[in-house]
Amino acid sequence: MSVNPYIRIARPDHWVKNIFIIPGVVFAIFLTKTSVTAGLLFHITLGFLATSLVASANYVINEWLDAEFDRFHPVKKNRAVVSGSMSVQVIVMEYFLFAAVGTSIAAFVSLHLALSEFFLLIMGVVYNVKPMRTKDIPYVDVLSESVNNAIRLLLGWFLVTDMWLPPVSLVIGYWMGGAFLMAIKRYAEYRMIGNPQTAGQYRKSFQKYDEVSLLVSSVFYALVSIFFVGVFLIKYRLELILTIPFLCGLYCVYLKLSYEEDSVVQKPEKLYRERGLMLYIIFLISLFVLLLLFDIPGLSLFLDKSLLRIPS
Repeated sequence: MSVNPYIRIARPDHWVKNIFIIPGVVFAIFLTKTSVTAGLLFHITLGFLATSLVASANYVINEWLDAEFDRFHPVKKNRAVVSGSMSVQVIVMEYFLFAAVGTSIAAFVSLHLALSEFFLLIMGVVYNVKPMRTKDIPYVDVLSESVNNAIRLLLGWFLVTDMWLPPVSLVIGYWMGGAFLMAIKRYAEYRMIGNPQTAGQYRKSFQKYDEVSLLVSSVFYALVSIFFVGVFLIKYRLELILTIPFLCGLYCVYLKLSYEEDSVVQKPEKLYRERGLMLYIIFLISLFVLLLLFDIPGLSLFLDKSLLRIPS
């Protein structure tokens, strides 16, 4: 028996997505004034490994339970699991192995981290397994999958502190940012398939979606994300409000990518190949760091509630 198909359904190439735990780490360090030590870096490494293993557990059941639908996708129909040549018993063992090892590593770091990893596993079941299987319900599919984005923020946060909870505005903003990414991914998939009937056979939620509804919903998620991120920045670090126009620009760049032939937004793990997008993200991160380090006193004008009198 070849082990390669079982490795592929665990999607180790998707582990790069767990970079989304880093903002949680950064904000926790900044807001709790935690020092960066060798011990913290070790915990971050363990947290990344634990999250990757738990995510792989979710990927395993995702591919297994999606096999009957993936045969309608022009690319995914070539997956080994679609052919029915893989052992169900081995797949189930693989799932529980990844889940057990991932949560055990997290428990070594902290209870809150382990509970967050368990939450990630639960959302994988809710999203993929009947009778819930929220991935078949329009709009709920995007919102339930993008919860994983908020969970990754929590994972990063709890790698730094188990004494404080992250601001709700930050969690919601991060969640809605993930919803934007998921909606755009579906938009690009729907356009690539190019046939509403085939699209509906591949993904049940596509039976209720169309290009307009997917595009409009993605804009809504982006706006809500920007609103809550703005609330968080005004409350905790006013200087960072200057990143908002560039964050809006990032959403626009990502939306533009969805119009490309066989768009890379369908495969977020391959986004690092988009040189223009990567340069923009590097610029945004650099601006973010600078605004964290340096105060801009003049920005207090935005918090001044008094009206300016017109000279007589």
